[in-house]
Amino acid sequence: MKLSTKGRYGLQAMVDLGVYSKEKHISLKSIAERLSMSENYLEQLMALLKKNKLVISQRGAQGGYALAKAPEEITIGEILRALEGSLAPTDCTCKDGDTHCFLDGKCVTKSVWEKIRDSIDRVVDNITLDQLMADYEKINENAAQSYYI
Repeated sequence: MKLSTKGRYGLQAMVDLGVYSKEKHISLKSIAERLSMSENYLEQLMALLKKNKLVISQRGAQGGYALAKAPEEITIGEILRALEGSLAPTDCTCKDGDTHCFLDGKCVTKSVWEKIRDSIDRVVDNITLDQLMADYEKINENAAQSYYI
């Protein structure tokens, strides 16, 4: 399984939002500048995250985006699924049940794809946004320390 830029950039944006929006809403422009990404693309990602109730927005001079709930309540799985859809490695193992394979009931490899799907779900559903935020702060702390050595 390979994540698209939606998943990768969206996850980075959520970490950035979590770190910088603790006391105020953050503009898309400031996130885009810090992450060196297109503001227009970021706007599309935020629309998906807002639709899935992971971020909130506010218009006006003090406007921008903020997390819709505490970072320890947001899992990486929620973020990735909001941006990418199912994380299943094959269409036939999506939990939505809409796709059926012509080998349904006779597929010898389906159990492998289900185990991969379940493993991916278990990992991403057990990592929270606040854990990534802590990692971000450690990385920046270490970078600052090595800069002054």
